[in-house]
Amino acid sequence: MHKPIPQRGGISRRAVLTVTLAAGAATALTATGAPRAGAVPLTGQEQSAGAWFTAPPRSVRPKFRWWWPDGLVDPTEIAREIDQIADAGFGGAEIAAVHHSIKDKSVLDTAQHGWGSTPWREGVEAALRQAARRGLTVDLTLGPSWPAAVPGLAPDDEAAARELAYGRTPVAAGATYQGPVPEPVREAADGATRRSLLAVQAARVNPAHATRKETGLDLDSVQDLTETVRNGTLTWTAPTDGDWVLISYWQRGTAQQPESGPHSAPAAYVVDHFSPAGTAAITGFWERAVLTGTVRRLLKAAGGAFFEDSIELETDALVWTPALPDAFRKKTGRSLLPYLPAIVLDNSNQVFAFDAQTTRQIRHDFWQTVSELFNTHHVTALRDWAHSLGMQLRSQPYGLQTDAIASAAILDTAEGESLGFKNLDDHRCLAGGRDMAGHTVLSCESGAYNGSAYSTTWDRFLRTMGGAYAAGVNQTVVHGFSYAAAPGARWPGFAAFSPYNGAPGYGESWGPRQPTWRHVKDIADYLGRVHQVLQTGTPRADVAVFRQTGYTATGIGASWFTATGVPLGWTHQFLSGPLLDLPSARVSDGRLAPDGPAYKALFVEGDFFYSSTPTLALADARKLLSLARAGLPMVLLGAFDQALTPGIPAQDESARLHEVLASLLALPHTKAVTDKSAVGEALTALGITPDVRYARPSTLLNAHRVTGDTDLYYLCNGKHAETVKPPVAAIDHDITLRRTRRGRTVPYLLDPWTGDATRIGRYTENADGITLRVTLQPGQATVIALGRPGLFGDRNGNRQHAVDSTADRVLFTDRGLAVRAATGGTYTTGLFEGRTVTTTLPPVPAPITPDRWQLDVADWHPGAEPTSTEIVRRTLALDALLPWSQIPELADSAGIGRYRTTVTLPADWTAAHGAYLELGTVSDTFRVTVNGTPLAPADRLRPVVDLGGHVRPGANTIEVEVATPLINRLRVSQPSVFGTAARQAYGLSGPVRLVPYAQARVS
Repeated sequence: MHKPIPQRGGISRRAVLTVTLAAGAATALTATGAPRAGAVPLTGQEQSAGAWFTAPPRSVRPKFRWWWPDGLVDPTEIAREIDQIADAGFGGAEIAAVHHSIKDKSVLDTAQHGWGSTPWREGVEAALRQAARRGLTVDLTLGPSWPAAVPGLAPDDEAAARELAYGRTPVAAGATYQGPVPEPVREAADGATRRSLLAVQAARVNPAHATRKETGLDLDSVQDLTETVRNGTLTWTAPTDGDWVLISYWQRGTAQQPESGPHSAPAAYVVDHFSPAGTAAITGFWERAVLTGTVRRLLKAAGGAFFEDSIELETDALVWTPALPDAFRKKTGRSLLPYLPAIVLDNSNQVFAFDAQTTRQIRHDFWQTVSELFNTHHVTALRDWAHSLGMQLRSQPYGLQTDAIASAAILDTAEGESLGFKNLDDHRCLAGGRDMAGHTVLSCESGAYNGSAYSTTWDRFLRTMGGAYAAGVNQTVVHGFSYAAAPGARWPGFAAFSPYNGAPGYGESWGPRQPTWRHVKDIADYLGRVHQVLQTGTPRADVAVFRQTGYTATGIGASWFTATGVPLGWTHQFLSGPLLDLPSARVSDGRLAPDGPAYKALFVEGDFFYSSTPTLALADARKLLSLARAGLPMVLLGAFDQALTPGIPAQDESARLHEVLASLLALPHTKAVTDKSAVGEALTALGITPDVRYARPSTLLNAHRVTGDTDLYYLCNGKHAETVKPPVAAIDHDITLRRTRRGRTVPYLLDPWTGDATRIGRYTENADGITLRVTLQPGQATVIALGRPGLFGDRNGNRQHAVDSTADRVLFTDRGLAVRAATGGTYTTGLFEGRTVTTTLPPVPAPITPDRWQLDVADWHPGAEPTSTEIVRRTLALDALLPWSQIPELADSAGIGRYRTTVTLPADWTAAHGAYLELGTVSDTFRVTVNGTPLAPADRLRPVVDLGGHVRPGANTIEVEVATPLINRLRVSQPSVFGTAARQAYGLSGPVRLVPYAQARVS
């Protein structure tokens, strides 16, 4: 969950990282011993291939973040909610103790019903037991809420989260200071009672090194005065050559508790995320207090993963672990202490600085050390422990200045989020780690919109997630599903984040309390099919972007590719140094990681997090040279012939780096450019083209996967960031898709809403690829497969397709190739074999706009209990379609409306005729019934339904069932919380048209 407050002690999850930050490499990147379920691959059997897409298994279906009021849950209700999630077509849930809506924590009685208590454990057992019966998996957070914390851990304990606080006192030239060691500028948090003095230093002030917020110091002047301290006092005389400052460094606990606590009795405190002791505290609590024999058995039956939310370690000082000085010396061969002034933080701000280059380099070395400690002692250790229980580890490995790209390679499942990630490149960072390590899943915490509780539409959700899937996401953890009830909760039940500080909160509380739950299986099936496609086979990405600093959740992209390459069809992912040590980091036929993403080139540019300075570690430069000599094309943007080391260089290290880079830049398939606009030309000169090419720059996004000799392309008309302007518009243009199969290859359209896989009737092809037309509304997505004829069991495998036509559409039917048009007449169609054929279509009636509707409304009101709903039924006759907010009788209504109308078709209507039902604006979810026959789910983002075969001459009854969010009712039933929300325009607003067409077989 992403909070709306700044993170302290590191960086804000919402803020772009400043150029003064640094990160580091990671170790132990290869996961071992973890069971994992991926999507079932396409097989050689046509029927199996069809079922693979139509009915995706539970393992790839979306999950819910399931919020509990700690252990105040009833096992019977828990089992009932598992059934609700299963019946709705979802694949599992993650149990999380979250109750920000409950301000009076005394009502939760943590002594009896806290996280980890017997009632909580009995609820977990009930969830696992019922999930095993229903084929779902249950994930568990590592501690109550977030960050990871342990009940009974004290802030002063060795395993608790630590900070390094600093104090300062100015000393004039030649003056003598006599007094206590400077006290920290920030007081210790309540509960942190012990501290230890790490060091006391003196340093000369140098205004030439100062910045707007930082006091400049001379590194050579730093003196260690620690040994002169007696009984907490210090006597020291400053030299006469300038003003000085005394700096003290204090180690102490942060006393941070997990969000919205307390959740347990005794209270839980956050663990040290950089030490073995912190991890041992987590695993020890589970082994001692939670993992009974019953729980262990149930985890093997239905357990999925342990989960950890983003690393929001809060401190006004510097995140710390006592082992840092030793780890720094072991890594760099230098003492950390003389450099501490340039590292300490005050409320997330740097305090002191040496000269700019040294300051940048030392901060890099420090945070790289922190990153290695985090990835070794926390991520790797917890992953290995999870494997010992038959579980996986899923985590959001960002929030600090650590290498999240490397973390993603360690984790079984890395996870991003739709709220905190404002840029698709944030997902691409985690996808690079996943794919280089050979993992399958990249998860996303999805749909956590600020202030949108009970007003979130699935339309908005799908628009958000469409682009994320193109960037590598292939598992959705929907935010979220709240347990039914809690003390003091009002209708429609307990909600984890509403009220939130007296107002609507984050995300949603999906479930039967929502009118749209009636149609939610359509959403679950859609998401499951998208996941199935994007978890099948192996990924393909055109280019790997090497990132010297492996942060994510920054909103920072890649030069040229993000702004220019993506709109042309290029795809890219990010790698950091540790990924080049993985077994997959080899080159074959000019491809990096040929068995995985198979990057065609490596792109290297200056470090965005350090003013785009061209930097490379010597070890990384040597790896790049080795890959280039093995045949990998590279493009370097910037003055890499003068590159610097990212950290403090060892003796002669800079000279050796320049030698390596000179060899790299001399290779014929390495191109150096000085301006980002030249990157595309450099790729062309290297003979590299993207797998997907657009006829013109476009908002179309794509993801490519290969299974056997079948190519799967996910396409979405999306946006790179939530704040993109102008809004995404509809697209309609040709694209060319590269094919893997050498024999005859045909394209299929895979509809993730219906599960249908149909052969495409019109396209052109050459030796390299297939060109076809793509038409998508904003946010709309589709899937195209390139494979052998008959792959999905169709009977058109060996029939000729069209290459052009004057008709509106060319399509394959059960009877062969056909053309379709909105007007009658004669149409010509060019076939692949070279023939041109003509087809005559009968006259087509004009479009029909229904002018009378009957609307039956099931209007939802609060019931006698917080979890009960009273239905008030209304029937209205409408001469025009308007949103409910503009219909006086329905202005504050929410629920389910059934719109019914009759359209009359002429007597000469034949089997050659059909019609589209264009719904126009409809919100939120909907289903269509024609003449009593329910039709397949329609695309939420393009509400047009093909009624071919369902309408007949004479009168035809059309019914549109629409379900709305609850906000309009809550505005009046709970004005103290929801009264400030604007009344929303829900319902069927139209314009609705029945647009006839004629269709005939091409002979």
